[in-house]
Amino acid sequence: MPEATIVLVHGAWADGSSWSLVAPELRRRGLAVLTPPNLLRGVTTDAPYVTSLVSQRVTVPVVLVGHSYGGFVITHAAAGAGDVRALVYVDAFIPDEGETVFQILGGSGSALDVPDPTTVLDLAGYPGAPEGDVEAFLKPATVHGSFAQDLPEADRELIVESQRPITLSANLTPGGEPGWRSLPSWAVVGTEDKVIPPDTQRKMAERAGATITEAPGSHVSMVSHPQVTIDAILAAVEATA
Repeated sequence: MPEATIVLVHGAWADGSSWSLVAPELRRRGLAVLTPPNLLRGVTTDAPYVTSLVSQRVTVPVVLVGHSYGGFVITHAAAGAGDVRALVYVDAFIPDEGETVFQILGGSGSALDVPDPTTVLDLAGYPGAPEGDVEAFLKPATVHGSFAQDLPEADRELIVESQRPITLSANLTPGGEPGWRSLPSWAVVGTEDKVIPPDTQRKMAERAGATITEAPGSHVSMVSHPQVTIDAILAAVEATA
């Protein structure tokens, strides 16, 4: 296996533990793994943070992997993050320049694209927030029915209890020039994803020219069907060595 560091960027309502079934197999294959925190405050903050961290800590070729909102982050973290060879998207947003999360989900049939967001999210203010901004948490029913519906109940309960919120403003912040315009990309599409519907994922992946594979899983298919994500990452490493 070629030398590389795999940088795993989690999405909203998650942390680095969402990669707990992926990272060990990558390490077993001789790859280094880095799982940085995603600040979940907006791509103009979150992407530079990942860029800075990776550029200072990694000196070998890099494959950036993003889940969900983490796709927004890796799309814009690639520039300046060292020797980035490829992007891998897992049940993720693959935005074009100027797009936002809400724009992509609008009209998609997403479980989060509802007239009243408080039916699926709990909203709470936070210290130092810009005027009108709030943090969004998934309601328990949303986790159980739409976010991680194919996981065991104990795992779903852990997500409810430990989720890291994303700010409302992060979903309204557009990105700049996407990294997939200059880098090869791979995409894992969860065919039972109710957060970013499969058709929406495929359209974004096709636009980016990504190599697409499918997992018969929910929005957290890297947990319910980790081998599909592992295989996509290994393919990206091999193809770009």
